[in-house]
Amino acid sequence: MLLFKDIDKFPKPQNGCVVTIGKFDGVHLGHQLIFDQLKSQAVKLDSASLVIVIEPHPEEFFARHNDRQFKRLNTIREKLELLETVGVDFVYQFNFDEITSEISAESYIKDILVDGLGIRGMIIGDDFRFGKDRLGDYSLLEEYGEKYDYQVFKTAAYERNGHRISSTFVREQLLGSNFDLATQILGRPYSITGTVARGQQLGATLGFPTCNVDPGFNRIPLRGVFACEVNLGSRNFKAAVNLGSRPTIDGQKTVLLEAHILDFKEDVYGRLIEVMFRKKIRDELKFKGVDALKTQIGIDVEEVRTFFDKDSV
Repeated sequence: MLLFKDIDKFPKPQNGCVVTIGKFDGVHLGHQLIFDQLKSQAVKLDSASLVIVIEPHPEEFFARHNDRQFKRLNTIREKLELLETVGVDFVYQFNFDEITSEISAESYIKDILVDGLGIRGMIIGDDFRFGKDRLGDYSLLEEYGEKYDYQVFKTAAYERNGHRISSTFVREQLLGSNFDLATQILGRPYSITGTVARGQQLGATLGFPTCNVDPGFNRIPLRGVFACEVNLGSRNFKAAVNLGSRPTIDGQKTVLLEAHILDFKEDVYGRLIEVMFRKKIRDELKFKGVDALKTQIGIDVEEVRTFFDKDSV
């Protein structure tokens, strides 16, 4: 997969490309079905496959001007790592900002899709909107397809038990602590990746040292204590993970992920880890003091052990 951010530097394939476009937050099975459709159509047209990822999300961009905040499933780094595994030829990270948000739908088609990327086909949902004031739609793409000689195909829909799988549906399952279902519709456990940073060492003084990770900007508001698996390179470990603002200690405004890896004593500062969520143990609580917190952490750790012991039977 070749990633590019500057369309002027895109090495346009001789036979053009088939593209799909979206935020692809979560890269769930619905998205993966679209990518399979994309690759199949690219083979039929003897063209390259290309995914256009809009970054930041338009909802996130416009939320700067109001109190609503868009909650991400993935950081852009996580999303690109997931796209690396789906087997497309190119990914174009399209920068959404004040300038690009003003591009008309017609210019979007001609200047970006046709002249910039040389599309021969486009796979898109019939509810897709694009261009200034969201005036571009599926019908307009079809109309211009006749003019510029490209085909438009509707995306395949992925449903499970009567529910159309979407990023919103994934968020709902995670916030409802339905991690088994979220795993099924993502095609993998929901995870957060980050670099282990040195914290205040409070966990170590309490007997439960933690790997501290910044979960990333604007995450969905998962809060509480969770049974997780932590991936370190090629190894997986069981962990009790707290995700929250540490109300008993200092009540931080920012959210911190603290992973206590069971039976683990290695120094992993500066290492990149992936934390995969399996079950919620309890909500985030404020305790009367450090002693009460220490007691509860011990209870949490034993509950995490019990969960994994049962899961392995």
